Amino acid sequence: MHVVDVWNDLFTAELQLGQHTILWREVVGNLFGIGSAILGMRRFVWAWPVGIIGNVFLFTVFMGVWFATPQEHSLFGQAARQVFFIITSVYGWWAWNQSRRTRGKGEPAITPRWATARERTAYLLAAVALVVLCQWIFQQVGVGWAAPDWYYWTDAWIFVGSILATYAMARGWVDFWLVWIAVDLVGVPLLWHSGYYPSAIMYAVYGAFVLWGFFVWRRAARDENPRPTPASVDATVG
Repeated sequence: MHVVDVWNDLFTAELQLGQHTILWREVVGNLFGIGSAILGMRRFVWAWPVGIIGNVFLFTVFMGVWFATPQEHSLFGQAARQVFFIITSVYGWWAWNQSRRTRGKGEPAITPRWATARERTAYLLAAVALVVLCQWIFQQVGVGWAAPDWYYWTDAWIFVGSILATYAMARGWVDFWLVWIAVDLVGVPLLWHSGYYPSAIMYAVYGAFVLWGFFVWRRAARDENPRPTPASVDATVG
């Protein structure tokens, strides 16, 4: 029982900032998120498992209907995207590991590249369709909570955009930084409005970091010689 009590105390630990109460696990989850972003910019495979840990923490924060949180409501899209982050991150972890095996010691796991015109068209069309679908789903889930229509659209875009950015990162596309900028422009106001202040601040800080990461990856895509990945080699052989 003593161990359980200690765990409960850690899980429900709160931080008081003026009139606002926030959870320490929201702070910790976002710190893992920033750590993952830094590792991702440097193209280290460890970016993926570090990010997964942060996703688990943040799921418990945003799904307030299941877990004790000081906010008055849950952000269903924010909670759901943590689950999809984990799924996509497992794929990214595997893909970057596969790529790293073809490289010399000390080299980054991947060489960034821009998405092709066909790839970009496909993911933009998919994003539009998924935003419309997710907006409807989130609205059905949120029946009974008098939220304005714009709330569900913004939550849907953050959800879809985040998954798209994570997938693009797993593929090594420079585009993923631009998608994250678009997510941040919507995410910061929504999170602040909903009382998730550490996450809102993290998104704001992350927005500046994303600009830096974009230029780093764009330069790498331009300057580094492309190397075939196992998938492209298999496709050529076939």
